[in-house]
Amino acid sequence: MEFPLAYHITFGTYGTRLHGDPRGTVERHFNQYGTPIVENDPWKQKFERDSMIAAPVVLTDSQRQFIESTMPSICQRGGWEYHICATQPDHVHVLLSSDRPGRDIRKWLKTWLGQELTARWPDESRPRWWAVGGSVKYVWKKPYLRTAYGYIERQRATKG
Repeated sequence: MEFPLAYHITFGTYGTRLHGDPRGTVERHFNQYGTPIVENDPWKQKFERDSMIAAPVVLTDSQRQFIESTMPSICQRGGWEYHICATQPDHVHVLLSSDRPGRDIRKWLKTWLGQELTARWPDESRPRWWAVGGSVKYVWKKPYLRTAYGYIERQRATKG
């Protein structure tokens, strides 16, 4: 049985996962499959923190629930088939299907979702919601689709 091209898209909030963070990060200029992660480096993390133009964005429970309830209409606006979305205080996961390039979709998701959040929670001291980049994983087999769906479902702010 065939299923449409799907993507597991993840993007973080601004300033909550800096290079040098103990959890590891990926250098966006050298982001190729198999490239080692940037490991714990307090000096690099301090440099990144000192370069920030605003405070880190940590999503509240209300904002997380808003994102999860708004994502289906954002996907509809883009012409993408929405499957599921989950938010954590510092990142968003979306599983959707589309024949469009995943990086383009991620860009529009972040733009439109940021606009919706700003309309609801305007704050001039917060110039942006999202970190640069994020992850776009092509979901190419049914078992991976089920695994990705379950992974995202377990992280939802809204259950049910």
